[in-house]
Amino acid sequence: MHLLPNLSKPHSFNGDIVMLKIWGRANSSNLKKVTWFCEEAGVPYERIDAGMSFGVVNTPEYRRMNPNGLVPTIDDDGFVLWESNAILRYLGAKHSAGKLWPADLKVRADGDRWMDWCSLTLWSAFRPVFWGMVRTPEAQRNAKEIEDSSKKAAEVLGHFDAALAGRQYITGDQMSLADLCFGPVVYLVNNVQWKRPALANYDAWYARLAARPAFQKVVALPVA
Repeated sequence: MHLLPNLSKPHSFNGDIVMLKIWGRANSSNLKKVTWFCEEAGVPYERIDAGMSFGVVNTPEYRRMNPNGLVPTIDDDGFVLWESNAILRYLGAKHSAGKLWPADLKVRADGDRWMDWCSLTLWSAFRPVFWGMVRTPEAQRNAKEIEDSSKKAAEVLGHFDAALAGRQYITGDQMSLADLCFGPVVYLVNNVQWKRPALANYDAWYARLAARPAFQKVVALPVA
């Protein structure tokens, strides 16, 4: 499976017509969730650069698809969807039912809970560290904000580490959409210079994700 070139029309992939289009820049954490799923599930896709330096997201055409002007947005044979976790659940149900999208309702709900927690709690805690250390010039950094955020991020990671005890992946012994949701966020957690605590369960789980070829291909990109 190869990341397809940026094209404006569906094209042939191993004899089949590519129908799934994904808008977003390659280093977007939310975009990576979707492309990582496609790589793992073998879903052919076309990625179209959008967001930040690429623009596109504020054009009338894009805003008609996604009024928020954010990425990713997908077009699956005419069905347009935005919000990365919703996209993951949709694609999981369509292409990986019983695998990355668990068949067991309780296991699936457990994963859904953690997907929301990743976006609302972990990323909210860590985002000021990322923006402060990576996207803010050193002379303009707010040291107190970064320090406070670092403490909060370490605290919530501790809760996550405890939840991973005895589990290979977030919902058990099989990787699921929940792990794909966390992957791009924890890649930043592990590759931004901050006071990250050593957490045995978390570190072992992250190593399992980072060893996957699809993770190395579309998630492990330069931090920017």
